[in-house]
Amino acid sequence: MSSAFAALAQKKRIKLALLSGFFILLLIFGEHLSRNSLLPLLAPRVDGTSNSFSVGAFSLLQRIDEKLCSALDCFNPPVSDFAAWKITSATLMPENVREGLKNPANESILKVEIQNRLAIPILFPNLEISLTDTEDSELKSIQFSPREWLPASWQESHPNFSKIGAPAGEIIQAELPIILPAKSAGYRVRVFYPQ
Repeated sequence: MSSAFAALAQKKRIKLALLSGFFILLLIFGEHLSRNSLLPLLAPRVDGTSNSFSVGAFSLLQRIDEKLCSALDCFNPPVSDFAAWKITSATLMPENVREGLKNPANESILKVEIQNRLAIPILFPNLEISLTDTEDSELKSIQFSPREWLPASWQESHPNFSKIGAPAGEIIQAELPIILPAKSAGYRVRVFYPQ
């Protein structure tokens, strides 16, 4: 009688082990099939604002994903996520301080520092500069595509940037020449993806 119970208990353990293995495989392949939407959703920030547990868990997930991708073919399109970008600084200054008011074109340089804060590559956004008057009314809006605002030296060293996107944590400093309207008193800088 006891051998019958032992055999039944062993069958249940084998069945449980097989079911557990099946669910683990299902989870792994489910992650692999939905990886292009799941990885960006789970990616922690690399600027120090994410907790260490989520960074470690995501690192483990990436290692599993890389092993799956080496066994199966993966398509790794970069993601467009404007929340991934942080404008760390933006400064507008006259192009030639000595010329000052002598320069009728009112040429200026906008220095922008922007960072991809996620732990995955992100497509480069467009930049928009809104020039405002003293009452904060918009006088002029200028848009720059990534090819226009990314420094030429950076583009040369990253020839496939439009397909690969910005590496995780990448900080880019750009200098953009701008002609200011006569009554401009302020500016705003934002990132966006064209529709």
